[in-house]
Amino acid sequence: MSKPEKFPEQEQSQPGEQHKMNPEPEIIRENYKGSGKLENKVALITGGDSGIGRSVAVYFAREGANVAIVYLEEDEDAAETKKMVEAEGRKCLIIEGDLKKEEFCKRVVSKCVGEFGGLNILVNNAAIQFSKEKVEELSTKDIKETFETNIYPYFFVVKEAMSHLKDGDTIINTTSVTAYRGSTHLLDYSSTKGAIVSFTRSLSKMLASKNIRVNAVAPGPIWTPLIPATIEGVSDFGQDTPMGRAGQPSEVGPAYVFLAGEDSSYITGQVIHVNGGEVVGG
Repeated sequence: MSKPEKFPEQEQSQPGEQHKMNPEPEIIRENYKGSGKLENKVALITGGDSGIGRSVAVYFAREGANVAIVYLEEDEDAAETKKMVEAEGRKCLIIEGDLKKEEFCKRVVSKCVGEFGGLNILVNNAAIQFSKEKVEELSTKDIKETFETNIYPYFFVVKEAMSHLKDGDTIINTTSVTAYRGSTHLLDYSSTKGAIVSFTRSLSKMLASKNIRVNAVAPGPIWTPLIPATIEGVSDFGQDTPMGRAGQPSEVGPAYVFLAGEDSSYITGQVIHVNGGEVVGG
């Protein structure tokens, strides 16, 4: 296994890793009260099986949305997310497959719309990372897979979703603090996250006249299944942040709720930084 970045943020996990974490991530705040902000909306979330994606799915459900999640192969984690969404009294569709394939991305949107009758909120969240100490160590294969997983599907899914999204609907992309401050170990990953920032800004301008808002969230170090799966000795994970700790998925999910609903009706092309106090430009 390649040496991991000290502070990776999210998104893909190993099968079943969600249940091996100690302590387990907090997915939603116990005292969070839904207020119908997303009542009867339909949300599609890529990388929704665990971590940040799972948190977003459960928060959306508590706010009244039905949810479709896309995952690569983590059946156990996806089933648990479905269970959590349904516990909120909402429906959850789980879709397994490889987002690098454009035809699969098309089927994802089609399945979501076929199940729920529409689409209102698209969350592009799935990603992978390969940590390397030196640029010379980056293989062409790894670079290709990182870009094809982390940014290509944003284009594929959005293109297909455009025939369903309408006035007032939203797109939310997951970028990263590494897009702003760089990374000593995640050159290709941070490059894709920078591309997502530019994608968000450009798409927001393209869709502004349709009143379809496009924003992003840039997490810092968040306690997700990716961390113990890729880092040995994580007791100091996140302590380099000004707040001196890693964040929980439950502390990221509400940012997506805000961007998905009417409370952010005059916000597009922007990025919310949920990173424990690290000040970044842009």
